[in-house]
Amino acid sequence: MAIQLLAGLLTILIGAELFTNAVEWLGNRLGLSEGAVGNLLAAVGTALPESMIPLVAFLAGNTEAMHIGIGAILGAPFMLGTLAMFVTGFAAWILKGRRTGRKVMHVEADAVRRDLRFFIVMYAAAVSAAFLPPWCKPVAAVLLVCGYLVYAWVTARNGQAISDEGLRPLYFSKKQCPAYFLIILQLALGLGAIAGGAEYFVHGIEYAAQVYGIHPLVLSMIIAPIATELPEKFNSVIWVSHGKDRLALGNVTGAMVFQSTMIPAMGMLLSDWQLNTVAAFSSMILLITVTGLYRTIGRRNCVPMKALICCGLGYLAFILAILCSIL
Repeated sequence: MAIQLLAGLLTILIGAELFTNAVEWLGNRLGLSEGAVGNLLAAVGTALPESMIPLVAFLAGNTEAMHIGIGAILGAPFMLGTLAMFVTGFAAWILKGRRTGRKVMHVEADAVRRDLRFFIVMYAAAVSAAFLPPWCKPVAAVLLVCGYLVYAWVTARNGQAISDEGLRPLYFSKKQCPAYFLIILQLALGLGAIAGGAEYFVHGIEYAAQVYGIHPLVLSMIIAPIATELPEKFNSVIWVSHGKDRLALGNVTGAMVFQSTMIPAMGMLLSDWQLNTVAAFSSMILLITVTGLYRTIGRRNCVPMKALICCGLGYLAFILAILCSIL
């Protein structure tokens, strides 16, 4: 069991390293900005594997599966806005001795605030749609998709292109300018390793739950979501370790926007989109946490590491609520 968990983590780590290296080269060759690479390519790429979970659940068609699908949709941005933010900030803090401006992330505060603003508005709209009449939900789904397209357009046209300076050689090619085929091949293999490793890790957690008698609620709401969001966390830690904070934080905020627009839109079209007590409570905690981060960045005009670390308090509050059976 321990070997399975370690093997899953190692596979994810190797896949994340291959993926981040390849996606940087792809962005460089296409002349894309760091925002487009971190917030769009990397964020969407690593978010796709866990986005298949609600799709499979909805296609099952039964009521229990519908609840699982909706929980998975709302759980992904919750993990990103709390735990992934904490991991990114903590990694930067641990490595602060190797950095200049040790207490803040090396990112444009306005760009991060723009991402968070998009997320807060879109996520609040997605949650609010659960209380609308059934005929309104397809309209809300279309509006969410349009919102993400606007976000993608704004992100792609802002920021400087990734330069060759500080760009590590492609693992699959030692040439100064690697071929597109090798970049895409490494990108695909990295993404495949991330998806496969995460699935293997989740199976290990499920087996551990059976062996040690862990309550299914603890597994589904606390343990399993950590594994499904490991790719974003590993990607961000890797980029932070190389001093590429814009890519690291953009990978998280970009995934948050994607998973608060495109995936909820799918949920509204394939399910009745009704929220239970747990989903509503987690949504409230997330909005409070991200709004607090948004206001802190605006007040200080920078992204303090401590502000990201404090996002972990939202996840801690949710865990305590689950364990104390408040919900």
